Amino acid sequence: MKGHACVILLMCLSCVCATALQEKSAKDELLLEYLRQYLTELKRGDEPEAVPAQRGTEELTRDYKPPKEVDLQTLQELDADDETLVKYKEALLGSTADVLDEGGQNVLLKAMVFAPVDHEETVLDLTGDLSQFKHRPIVVKEGAEYKIKLIFRVQREIVSGLRYFEAHYRKGIRVNKANFMVGNYGPKTEEHIFQSPVDELPVGMMRRGVYIVKSKFTDDDKNIYLEWEWSFSVKRDWE
Repeated sequence: MKGHACVILLMCLSCVCATALQEKSAKDELLLEYLRQYLTELKRGDEPEAVPAQRGTEELTRDYKPPKEVDLQTLQELDADDETLVKYKEALLGSTADVLDEGGQNVLLKAMVFAPVDHEETVLDLTGDLSQFKHRPIVVKEGAEYKIKLIFRVQREIVSGLRYFEAHYRKGIRVNKANFMVGNYGPKTEEHIFQSPVDELPVGMMRRGVYIVKSKFTDDDKNIYLEWEWSFSVKRDWE
């Protein structure tokens, strides 16, 4: 309930600030655009799971145009003399002075979790040797339901339109693909966790065997934060 109350308060602040800034300059409109996106992600954090952007093709998102990129410092310095807007930005963006910077890219993908609904999870550490995952299939039971979890951090700048792509291959032939919108995030020392909707593993004697999965983590600016391959082996049971 506390999380929902915060979301409602932030939405009220958004409405008040938007009304007060109707006659401000174009740079304020750009700021509001980014802040509204960030507010959407704060609200999404209270929901049980994310919704897939699409599955199968990319027709639903081909006309999407990402907002212009603006660095975090520019957002924080806009209208520094406007007390209401300053408080609004602090509520949404928080303080970035003490955010941990581990070096490397702005977005760090730490781990992927294969999470069956009624079985133990398998965690893949994405900070080390990625080549091993393709050759060590996760043994799974045919027809079992599962989710994919991604654990990541954003270090410096707001990132817009994070997405997770995956394609499944059997004997060299692509048999399935998926594309999930992960969302927009600001810098934070703590890790974010994304959960895909529940999916179902192949079922039937003819569909048992090893599947290779090619995964990719990107954003609206076409930055590729990580690409990796992993595999799972569909069997009659978990062992």
